[in-house]
Amino acid sequence: MILKAENLVKAYQNNQKLKLEVLKSVSLEIEEKKISVIVGASGAGKSTLLHLLGGLDRPDSGSVYYEDHDIFKLSDDKLTKFRNKNIGFVFQFHHLLPEFTAIENVAIPKMIHGVSLEKSTKKALELLESVGLLDRAHHKPAELSGGEQQRVAVARALANDPSIIFADEPTGNLDSANSEIIHQIILNLRDNLGKSFVIVTHNPELVKLADTVFEIKDGKINN
Repeated sequence: MILKAENLVKAYQNNQKLKLEVLKSVSLEIEEKKISVIVGASGAGKSTLLHLLGGLDRPDSGSVYYEDHDIFKLSDDKLTKFRNKNIGFVFQFHHLLPEFTAIENVAIPKMIHGVSLEKSTKKALELLESVGLLDRAHHKPAELSGGEQQRVAVARALANDPSIIFADEPTGNLDSANSEIIHQIILNLRDNLGKSFVIVTHNPELVKLADTVFEIKDGKINN
């Protein structure tokens, strides 16, 4: 087990100032070196849960343990540092910086951690090669296809060698051919590099790859 959530509760206020409880005492365990998928209807709380598990947001109550440490006991600054060091994120929209090339986008996370330009660039080249984009290293996002942009985003998520990667609809904007490429990359990262994944998706082909499937319904987990 790499991550454990206990009794996560999260509520928001809607436009009428009414309290809407999205997550109702959610508990789950994420196994190491496995692909865990979260499914459920739109608005069920899948992305909210993913953001809490990844430390992007804080719950109203409950805990998330990463290797037996409750990440929500950390200050905001320490939580940010923990997240940047230990966790990778891939979203439906690639969020690449448009003014930088693929290799620069992938190198930036390491440079933020104080790694030299030379070492960061070398690592970025290795990661781009691992997602089959070595020949596109010096292209800016606008010069890449949607599938290529998302593969750069996957490489960027790996920059600081995280042990767990969270992905929110990573193939949501891709056609079946490009989705299949992303699926194979995820499998290779699990099988060859021992990466753990937590993925929110509606894609049935991606669900088929999962070692564990969690279904969220009415703010609770069914698995």
